[in-house]
Amino acid sequence: MKKFFLFSLFTFQFSLLIFSQTNEIKCYPTNWWVGMKWNKVQLMIHGKNIANGNAYTLNYPGVKIEKVNKVENPNYVFLDIFISPSAKPGIVKIIDKNSKKNLVDFELKKRRTGNGTAFAQGITSKDFMYLIMPDRFSNGDTTNDRIAGLRDQSLNRDSVYERHGGDLKGIQNHLDYLQSLGVTTLWLNPVILNDMPNRTEHGYAFTDHYTIDPRIGGAKGYEDLINAAHAKKMKIIQDAVYNHVGLYHFTVQDMPMKSWLHQWPHYTNTTYKDQPLFDPHASEIDKKKMTDGWFTHQMPDLNQSNPYVANFLIQHAIWTVEEFGIDGWRIDTYAYNNLNFMNRCNKALMDEYPNITMFGETWVHGVINQSYFVQNNYNIPFKSNLQASTDFQTLWGITDAMTKDFGWTDGVNNLYTTLAQDFVYKDPTREVIFLDNHDMARFFSVVGEDVTKYESALAWLLTCRGIPEIYYGDEIGLTGFTFPNDGHVRQDFPGGWKSDTSNKFSAKDRNERENNIWNYISTLANFRKTSSALTTGKMMQYVPEDGVYVYFRYDNKQTIMIVMNTAKELKNISPTNYSERTNGFSKMKNIITGEITLLKNFSVNAKTSEVWELMR
Repeated sequence: MKKFFLFSLFTFQFSLLIFSQTNEIKCYPTNWWVGMKWNKVQLMIHGKNIANGNAYTLNYPGVKIEKVNKVENPNYVFLDIFISPSAKPGIVKIIDKNSKKNLVDFELKKRRTGNGTAFAQGITSKDFMYLIMPDRFSNGDTTNDRIAGLRDQSLNRDSVYERHGGDLKGIQNHLDYLQSLGVTTLWLNPVILNDMPNRTEHGYAFTDHYTIDPRIGGAKGYEDLINAAHAKKMKIIQDAVYNHVGLYHFTVQDMPMKSWLHQWPHYTNTTYKDQPLFDPHASEIDKKKMTDGWFTHQMPDLNQSNPYVANFLIQHAIWTVEEFGIDGWRIDTYAYNNLNFMNRCNKALMDEYPNITMFGETWVHGVINQSYFVQNNYNIPFKSNLQASTDFQTLWGITDAMTKDFGWTDGVNNLYTTLAQDFVYKDPTREVIFLDNHDMARFFSVVGEDVTKYESALAWLLTCRGIPEIYYGDEIGLTGFTFPNDGHVRQDFPGGWKSDTSNKFSAKDRNERENNIWNYISTLANFRKTSSALTTGKMMQYVPEDGVYVYFRYDNKQTIMIVMNTAKELKNISPTNYSERTNGFSKMKNIITGEITLLKNFSVNAKTSEVWELMR
């Protein structure tokens, strides 16, 4: 793929030849609903020479075709239809007016009940999120491990590059386990079909937006998992990818038009540099390379300024919420998207589902950089409506606190300084805080498998402002670095396969270290569920001194004191130094041990964090 523009034209022409061998006609979205605010729907109809007809018609009360859009590729026609408030559920037949042939049976459904309460609930600081890569968590149904006809037929648990067979049923089977850990919300890496030749375990290269990958259970498996989670009052976050698709996506193999993708004279990669998007001194070419450059050779970059592309993506997002009843979105590679398009997409979802939440992956460096992409307090030309981001800045802060010596700007002072800049956000409590994910080294490895440091970081995660998230296996101290390959941080959860020799879902099969970490998280997470101070309270932090960082979470009902000692030696703590928050209290309860002691001078061991509830 040395010259992308030539490659695209070849794909465009060659795919017409391939597609002409079938008479299959498909419509996207596959259906819609009556009573939606988004009632002007653009149907993409795809089939051999589908646009060669002169006219299209339908005869259904309350539904009409407003415009027929023909594009460069005759295998596509785009119909703008209007669904009036008076329309009833049923089958809308779209007909070629000349041949009288029925092209599409387009179903109008009745909307889900709940209207934003039983689904599309969104997540808040009351939640505790658990990130799962379905292929690597648990294999609940071995019959779908391989699916005939798909390009990737691998099934090899000994390889980090190949599929392992985990699925949605495996997740559903362990909802009780997750709930006992204190988890309230599941975020799944993408569930949409990735019919690519290899490395399909991660899911980020879509090939058909309207198909749930059958290797993880398909639409039925997804519906079953969501219904089971909702029955336990747990939530589901879906991973959205708007920026790019997989090379074998049907709209790449048979492009509706050349402007469907970002085209370049030669293959051009994104620079991965976010600064030009807000830099007042930036060049236009740097902005263009950032947003229009491809993420990788295998992931063509969608042109979201093309109105057909924009409608396709926005309608799919709305369709997914209504079809499956998910509760919110994590948005992949947020900074690489057309940000005006993202504002439009976010607004369409919030208009339809007022309680839904969205948070974007903003893998950038600097609070200013990160806050630019979310709702902020800046007086600048571009104003994002994204509610929150994955808070990489606090991740860098807690990493420094656990791995670097205390200094004026180093060590825990980095974490303190980062949180001191929360004034830039409209609502910093919506930021998603985390220690690692599917693209990063396991945090337990980052701290050298030091359990004390690891638990100190976990204490921060579950007591700081924001929405805490852990990556599957963090609760038992899974290890791994992304070198030489990111597959090494995507290992199978032990016990998720019947052939596994040990089952880490069970306490009896976990060793002492694993149980200690699991119990530490479970104790804090389940305490957090009913703690008004930790979930909705304010935060007050004190300037770190000699490696000791003290902060409080509090409201008029409860006060929680957290002491993080990042020094290499024991430190003595005097509660009177924090009298703004400690006055009026006489006792303190250790949240982990349950021990109640007098609120007086005490000590905290090296590298340790302690969490207390203050009592009168």
